[in-house]
Amino acid sequence: MPQMLALVILVLILYIGDVVAVRTKAWVPSVFVCAVLFLIGYWTFFPTDIVAVAGVPPVVATMMMYLLITNMGTLLSLQELKNQWKTIVIALSGVLGIIAILFTIGTLIFDFKTVVVAIPPLVGGIVSALIMSEGAKEAGLASLSVFAIVIYVMQGFAGYPITSIVLKKEGKRLLEKYRSGELTIKDAKNGVEVEKEQELKLFKYLPEKYNTEYFKFFRLALVGYLAYLVSALLAPFVTVNALVLCLLFGIIAKSVGFLEKQPLQKANGFGFSIMALMLFIFDGLQKATPSMMLEILYPLIVCVVLAVIGMYIFSFIIGKILKVSKEMAFAVSLTALYGFPADYIITNEVIKSLTNDEKEKEVLTSHMLPPMLVGGFITVTIVSVVLAGIFVGFL
Repeated sequence: MPQMLALVILVLILYIGDVVAVRTKAWVPSVFVCAVLFLIGYWTFFPTDIVAVAGVPPVVATMMMYLLITNMGTLLSLQELKNQWKTIVIALSGVLGIIAILFTIGTLIFDFKTVVVAIPPLVGGIVSALIMSEGAKEAGLASLSVFAIVIYVMQGFAGYPITSIVLKKEGKRLLEKYRSGELTIKDAKNGVEVEKEQELKLFKYLPEKYNTEYFKFFRLALVGYLAYLVSALLAPFVTVNALVLCLLFGIIAKSVGFLEKQPLQKANGFGFSIMALMLFIFDGLQKATPSMMLEILYPLIVCVVLAVIGMYIFSFIIGKILKVSKEMAFAVSLTALYGFPADYIITNEVIKSLTNDEKEKEVLTSHMLPPMLVGGFITVTIVSVVLAGIFVGFL
């Protein structure tokens, strides 16, 4: 197959996934649509190396992961996290619930390695799924390598409808309190606000015309390389995944003024990076035969159900202690199953469905959106990557 034909087909699949997600308001996730189309392709006319043929071999995907995770680190605002400390505790309790129930009940049903592979993708997104998939592949566990991808693709089906239901209950409760005069709009300082763009402290005398796209890529790559270097230096003593260090180094580089916020977007490289990484994720389905998919189906359903139960129990307990409603606490913990932008989309859709009054919408947004965004950021962006870095060592 010619390279450009392969690229056209693959990008078309990604676009179809986006269109379906938009049309269904994210109830049918784009990753699910893409995964189905990739499987149909692999089972019919796709060459097994179609992603590499299109121009995204594993070495390119690895480069994109280093850049993307370092870029993720620059999103962290310590002030936002400080204001939302209750949300962070609840989000972490939900993750703990997943780990606790899968390592107890889950290991009674499945073998240890199946549970280990399942947890990070359940808590996170594309990066943690890819880390576990690659780790399972290197350990010679072909079906578990596919399992990690399938969990990432399917978990939203549990997360979306349940989140919508509990957020509607929470929204109705808040509206009743607002209409009776017990509730007001939260101060912006207690929510997630777009922080004022910090200048690059270390380059404050550099004329803006020299801060080109290449200079942004250079600094991003340098931080990623330092993370890799530290991981290699620590290897004889302790195993720390370089991608986990990328996240940490991204936070540090942003705070000291070496990187700006979201440098990959500002260098016009974010869209291409995500495209390359998504194609590489779906490349993991090339070994997924129909019989393997049937074999995976049972552990997939059981692991997702157990994860949701674990999240509910732990978030309910912590929510009671912190005096946060059980609905809001459960919704925050459920963000682990999808993260941004689904958390933003679902919350806004629920608010629109509850009221047409602009003032009431503003009240609901101020109380519901900040914890949902912070919850998704903590679980998917930070905790899942750290967990994947630790758990991959168990395979």
